[in-house]
Amino acid sequence: MAWRHTRHTAAALAALLLGAATACAAPGAGEPAQPQGTGPSAAGGAAQAKQRGFTLVASGDVLPHDSVIRQAAADADGDGHDFRPMLAGVMPAVSRADLAICHMETVYGENGDYSGHPLFRSPPEIAQALAAVGYDSCSTASNHSLDDGPDGVRRTLDALDAAGVEHAGSARTQDEDRRPAWLKAGSAKVAQLAYTYGTNDIPMPEGQPWAVDLIDEEKIVADARAARRAGADVVVVSLHWGTEWQTAPDDDQLSLGEQLTASATEGRPDVDLIIGTHAHVPQAYEKVNGTWIVYGMGDQIAGPMTNYSGSFDPRGNQGSLARFTFAPPAEKGGRWTVTKAEYIPQWMDIERGRVVNLPDELHRYGENTDYEREQNAISEAVLSRGAADDGLVMGR
Repeated sequence: MAWRHTRHTAAALAALLLGAATACAAPGAGEPAQPQGTGPSAAGGAAQAKQRGFTLVASGDVLPHDSVIRQAAADADGDGHDFRPMLAGVMPAVSRADLAICHMETVYGENGDYSGHPLFRSPPEIAQALAAVGYDSCSTASNHSLDDGPDGVRRTLDALDAAGVEHAGSARTQDEDRRPAWLKAGSAKVAQLAYTYGTNDIPMPEGQPWAVDLIDEEKIVADARAARRAGADVVVVSLHWGTEWQTAPDDDQLSLGEQLTASATEGRPDVDLIIGTHAHVPQAYEKVNGTWIVYGMGDQIAGPMTNYSGSFDPRGNQGSLARFTFAPPAEKGGRWTVTKAEYIPQWMDIERGRVVNLPDELHRYGENTDYEREQNAISEAVLSRGAADDGLVMGR
């Protein structure tokens, strides 16, 4: 199996995105091969000491409503759709990470047949933008994964493959469904798994019960253990879960989070990190049984959001980037541990059609009442379950 090696060529991408902003490995079958420079050697403990840690960044729902699609068309100046200017504000934080994971909530259309809510078909150019910003992998399991049936799944994964972005959570074949997204960061082999609570009552395609992975505690644990047996040092689980417009994690999130973080094999936790999406509002970070859970990162890209009361809800454009620093174990076969946990408040400015890294903007340009208000609201949600006591800090 081929491991996806991060990092993108940061200098070239920075130049590419700067220009855009101013103008407006396929996995194989079987078990993974041992990446060069890792694994046992005659040096034994010396080789272990040379292992390198890594940083992981994760972000919330990419949800292109009609207004977002129109903005990307305007930014492309008549030549398709360009989502790079929209995401340029978070590019420094994303591209600096050793591993970056997004959540592609929608499927892709074709030949200009694009739409927003309620049945999403997004321009496939968004995959190229995600790669350009620095994302290495995306979860693709969501309640909108079957909005355009199996053809939508196929088009989406084909486009991500073409852009060089790995993916987990939906599949074109049963064999593909059996594999996580295999990634490499620092000296670690990382497996990403992804699941959704449902598909808006759209049934699985005939003969394809594996097309989208649904949340099932036993299956998640079994998949995590299989990934560990296949060589994963770190197992990341992406979950599309929770109650929309509810800042507090619901009972199902709390229960499943407790179960997954308590699951262990020979004393080693089966899951090393849980990152959540779906609620459309920022939710808390919490350390449970020694493992970090991000219940919900909010939306990264979205148009004006209307809540269940039918009112515009600005929380639908709030989100956070989660950043975790992992250190290698002291002994071979031990757990990779999170030595630093950070959140970066981010906001989709729907007037400008741009994603804003709030702490970075405030640091560079000083006071901004709107930015400070959004940052404070996001921080209140993120820290609402006491994560600061476990060391969570704001980054930028």
